Amino acid sequence: MSEFDFTSTAVVGLQWGDEGKGKIVDWLTAEHDCIVRYNGGANAGHTVVVGSDRYALHLIPSGILSGHKTCIIGNGVVIDPFKLIEEIESLESRGIAIGDRLLISDRAHVVMPYHKEQDTVLEEALARSSGMDRSIGTTRRGIGPAYSDKVLRATAIRMGDLLDRNVLRQKLSVICPVRNAQLASMGSESTFDAEILTEQYAAIGDRLRSNITDTVYLLHDMVQEGRSILFEGANACLLDVDFGTYPYVTSSNCSTLGIPAGTGLPGSTIKRVIGIMKAYSTRVGGGPFPTELHDVEGDRIREAGNEYGTTAGRPRRCGWLDLVAVRYSAMVCGVDSIACTLFDVLQGFKRLKLCTAYRLPDGTTTDRFLPSAEQLATVEPVYEEFQGWNTDMNTIGSRQELPSQAREYLGRIEEFVGVPIDIVSIGPERTQVLADTTGAGSR
Repeated sequence: MSEFDFTSTAVVGLQWGDEGKGKIVDWLTAEHDCIVRYNGGANAGHTVVVGSDRYALHLIPSGILSGHKTCIIGNGVVIDPFKLIEEIESLESRGIAIGDRLLISDRAHVVMPYHKEQDTVLEEALARSSGMDRSIGTTRRGIGPAYSDKVLRATAIRMGDLLDRNVLRQKLSVICPVRNAQLASMGSESTFDAEILTEQYAAIGDRLRSNITDTVYLLHDMVQEGRSILFEGANACLLDVDFGTYPYVTSSNCSTLGIPAGTGLPGSTIKRVIGIMKAYSTRVGGGPFPTELHDVEGDRIREAGNEYGTTAGRPRRCGWLDLVAVRYSAMVCGVDSIACTLFDVLQGFKRLKLCTAYRLPDGTTTDRFLPSAEQLATVEPVYEEFQGWNTDMNTIGSRQELPSQAREYLGRIEEFVGVPIDIVSIGPERTQVLADTTGAGSR
């Protein structure tokens, strides 16, 4: 892996999430000193398989599984402190030492219980709206309302506030009456008491006191010291609040454009961007999905890929690989190379399809992505077909050993997207990776 520039690397999803970023971050961790999560909340889930052990991580960077690495939750993340404690305790019970290896930005915003209630009642109201289901399909983890409070400012709680009981009490004494009135107007019977929440969350602050710090200065100090940083994105570019299929997106900037705002480091810090792409497409929740399959082939992909959400367990919608979307994401994120995951899921299909254009309602075609959900819902995919293969991936040691049909499939992706595929994941375990460290892909 010496050909890579590991001064600073960003890992970002190029589809609608669930691309297997956790595995690639875990694999790259060995070459970096610090792993930083810069966006999202407990609505994201990264799964890493080490031997027979499977780890599901939601807030803590995947690099925590490597014993001596520093892991940082940046200011761009919204944190459910109880979920964070639960995750810490789960890892420690399995022999993963946390201690001072995990550092949390004092500027990161807190997901409070009223945020979850807001999320739930709003989704239910949208589902009933005008007799049509207008819901976004959120995980109901309170992520959107927490980011909303961040922008509203006066109703926000940050991790640093948990360290001062008086400050926390003052803020909650203002927030709770406002929030209770809003929830009542939406038909919710839930109410929240400022004093009870103060005691609960101040106790969490005491528990995490040694972990909460000013991570902006910490990260800049690391850069000055020449330490290498790995930026771990959650969600994915097509769910980015600005550049995704709006409004069916998450509430943060989950493309690489969110790294500076989510960490306090300038974009010039990033020396290499690795885009993570499944060998097919999936998405969870509402929103348009041009290549979605509603047949046995879609079911086969779902079962072979175990396409059920890490966070909520929801079955994912599955379809053929949409290269129009991937090329758009690679452009927005400034991708230098691609890691193609779950490639083994495609073995055994007689024919495979790649979407290389959209047919518009007027009969014309375009190879440009349409980020407006309303527009994207009207297109039909234009496919190129490829012959499938049926090879035991456990016998493959390099990309050159893949069957010719598989190499042709990967080669067409590289040609269309204009970015080399340097990493191919051929199984869930951390060692099941084919890597071309020269950056040349198959070319």
